[in-house]
Amino acid sequence: MRVLVGCEESQAVTKAFHALGHEAYSCDLLDCSGGLPKYHFKENFYKIRFTWRWDMVISFPPCDHLAVSGARLFKEKRDDGRQAAGIKFFLDVWNYSDAVENPIGIMNDGRYVKKWFPVLYQEAMDMGFPWKPSQIIQPWQFGHPETKATCLWLKPGVPLLKETFNVYDEMMKLPYGKRAKVHHASPGPERKKIRSKTYLGIAEAIAKQWGGLKK
Repeated sequence: MRVLVGCEESQAVTKAFHALGHEAYSCDLLDCSGGLPKYHFKENFYKIRFTWRWDMVISFPPCDHLAVSGARLFKEKRDDGRQAAGIKFFLDVWNYSDAVENPIGIMNDGRYVKKWFPVLYQEAMDMGFPWKPSQIIQPWQFGHPETKATCLWLKPGVPLLKETFNVYDEMMKLPYGKRAKVHHASPGPERKKIRSKTYLGIAEAIAKQWGGLKK
């Protein structure tokens, strides 16, 4: 199976597919940090998406200007155009992907976009974008005793991701700071990368459960 993992510098999902014998490539404007540079395109998503024939495209568009965790900066980002660009890119990537991931934000509830970006809202409606995600998963459903609500928008034919190892009870015994490590990541140049990395348990579940799908 030939898989493209868009907007993934960490290569977590790419490596999970490789471990199962698939031909998988990551694509990002950044250099990869997953150790498989031979299977990484440092290139524009659209160029790579249409260069080869892909059996599956899974994408992780940037959430910098979309996640509710950054709501205090929304006005500034509306005014300078960053949020509109983020919405546009997300919709374009969704349109050309089989599965798209993003944290809780303005893309899983159309009211914000409808209010502030009515033109983009109508574009989304015209292309059939479902504002409600197919499912919302948590790391603790896949063996990681942490919280990070993550939305998945899945195209027809891609099944809901099934939890593999529920550690919710164990997680709840931990101090809050350890349960929400990603949220409390230290400020610095690597914070964005740390917060955006896919958990190993989730990456493995994606590869195992979607790796046999055929279009």
